[in-house]
Amino acid sequence: MKYAHKSEHSEQSIKQHLIGVAELASHYSNDIMRDLAYKVGLAHDIGKYAEAFQNRLEGSSIRYEHSVCGAIEIGKLAKSDIEINMSYMLQYCIAGHHTGLPDGGTAVDSADADNTLHAKLNRKKYYTGDADYSSYITEIQLELPDYSELLKIIFKNQNRIEAIEKYAFFTRYLFSCLTDADYIDTERFFSPDTDRELDADFGKMLDIINEELKKRSLDSDTPLKIARTELQEQAFENCLGDSRINILDMPTGSGKTLCSMKIALKKLIEHEKKRIIYVIPYTSIIEQTAETFESLFGKYADIVQHHSNYCYDDEKENSTAEKLKRSTENWDAPVIITTSVQFFQSLYHYKGSGLRKMHNMADAVIVFDEVHMLPEIYLQPCLRAIGLITEYLNSEVLFLSATMPDFSELFERYSGNASYDELIKDKSGFGYFQKCRYTNLGKTDIENIAVKADNYDSSLIIVNSRKTAREVYQLLSGKKYHLSTYMTPYDRSETIKQIRDDLNKLRNNSADAEKITVVSTSLVEAGVDLDFQAVFRQLAGLDSILQSGGRCNREGRMEYGDVFIFETDEKISGDMEIRAGILKDMLEKGLDITSEECIREYYRRLFRYSDDIIEQNTIAKECNGFDNISFRTYAEGFEFIKDETISVVINNNSETEKLVQQLEYGGKYIRRKLQKYSVSLKKHEFDEAMKKGIIDDKKCGVFVLANNDYYRNETGLDIDYQPDYIC
Repeated sequence: MKYAHKSEHSEQSIKQHLIGVAELASHYSNDIMRDLAYKVGLAHDIGKYAEAFQNRLEGSSIRYEHSVCGAIEIGKLAKSDIEINMSYMLQYCIAGHHTGLPDGGTAVDSADADNTLHAKLNRKKYYTGDADYSSYITEIQLELPDYSELLKIIFKNQNRIEAIEKYAFFTRYLFSCLTDADYIDTERFFSPDTDRELDADFGKMLDIINEELKKRSLDSDTPLKIARTELQEQAFENCLGDSRINILDMPTGSGKTLCSMKIALKKLIEHEKKRIIYVIPYTSIIEQTAETFESLFGKYADIVQHHSNYCYDDEKENSTAEKLKRSTENWDAPVIITTSVQFFQSLYHYKGSGLRKMHNMADAVIVFDEVHMLPEIYLQPCLRAIGLITEYLNSEVLFLSATMPDFSELFERYSGNASYDELIKDKSGFGYFQKCRYTNLGKTDIENIAVKADNYDSSLIIVNSRKTAREVYQLLSGKKYHLSTYMTPYDRSETIKQIRDDLNKLRNNSADAEKITVVSTSLVEAGVDLDFQAVFRQLAGLDSILQSGGRCNREGRMEYGDVFIFETDEKISGDMEIRAGILKDMLEKGLDITSEECIREYYRRLFRYSDDIIEQNTIAKECNGFDNISFRTYAEGFEFIKDETISVVINNNSETEKLVQQLEYGGKYIRRKLQKYSVSLKKHEFDEAMKKGIIDDKKCGVFVLANNDYYRNETGLDIDYQPDYIC
């Protein structure tokens, strides 16, 4: 008997492993791909039948590439052009099931030098002698799957780019089923007692959220609160229609978070879905949203947070925390809260570690909060993926935004037959949320803004750069706060808590209430639940201005709050320059920038300006056929955050000191725990800090600030700080 795995006490035969993976992959798959998933699972490890691999199990150090063998055998079975072209899908998955989906390459790629699919397939000449794996035929019978249903889908519209995009999507989906099945079957052999079961009582969750919303509606003592309740009820009534994509376009302060979760739960229960995936652009919003959901549902739902600022306690091997941590690998959980970056970069990944999640995006209700923040350059792949997930993976999607773009034209271009519908039909109640006066101050300086802010009991100043935020902070007098990504996530969270406490004191007229001013970068403008008398926003895009306005007079306690737009001599560039330019033109024409018509026109102009960028970003761009899709190259270029940044740990308390000392032994779990005590620097900033000698390389893949004089809890890291040494 030949073995796939051996442990100290037991052995797993290759046949057991292949059938186990085939059955799991088939179980994970949808009906369209089920036969392909079973066949790819059955073929993926037949290379282990070679004596060379069996020798490795016994301790041989001679390298043997077993993963390509199944791909070679699938190629031998394909005879017709259709079979050959469709079988590349299985070959990509099998050949890459350890190293990741490869680029297709060309038929002349060198078997010795290249790592494309064609190069891997050209290595068949090496599988002789000890490397001969042909004995698999005594135990495993390989057959090609039935491609007929998939062919109809791929060539539905006779469009080359759409056909390649669909082919690539289903290849990644198949790869997800295979790699997760391979991992889980192997885990079951080596760690049979591993517990991955996570639970949620969705019915109880819906009861809880209904009770919470009912309690809030009873407190509807202002026209704004009454309008909020009426808008939410309208959304609830319309949410169970036939459309798989729903648009929840509601003003800032209208309660989208709880409203969207109730809609997600109603859809999940009514349409028998498996999970809710809540996708949020900023980690700062995630922390606030997760805290809300944990406080409501913590007793009745295991909620997985998957983002850079969250780390599960890994001390207890069989604890709930351990299961939650494991579920970040493949999202096999009832409720997942994650970032836009994590969601979409997982969909377009090439490695198993990223793509393992993809098959669990099926049969889900997926909520995209602040969807207007999708970068223009990624609108085509993002909307394509959403269309395919909803049309073929049986999922439903909810888009949330107070500044909702009109995606209708882009849906038609990139989302195929995906149907969409607006949940708020009657928008007459929006007027109650117009609780701010927007005033354009034109060009001014930050000194003038600081003086104007001092006229209010609570004011928020939002600027475009971290450097400007620090400069404004230095100008402010009285009680003041600073927020920027130069601060660690931990310090930002603590500062936001202090700001909330002070705002509550002002609202309740507490004896110890003090006037406060907060200066921040854009991180605070969307989703962070703060309420100021006045907001000052440096010129940016319309979405940024209106989202910033959502932090002003949020609960409508005053007749009007004041939002001031100002411009300085600070140079802006890139995407922000385009967005700010469109808004500036609208302001100069005296348009009502809060109107629905103005918001739609803003996005029409923005999308029109970016049309070439949007249109060009497709994996099919330089692809001649199914055998040369650039999975790896496209994935490596798929980065929501383009600026290269490097994390620096701020080691300024007992907790970080302990973690830094454990770095050498704790691996990725310690590094992950340190993320909430880290600051991300752009490459040029990092290089400058290294030249100054203020960063220490701990030789464990982690950089640590060597001189804490350069960090202040209130304002964060300042690499330009000048120590005042006394000689």
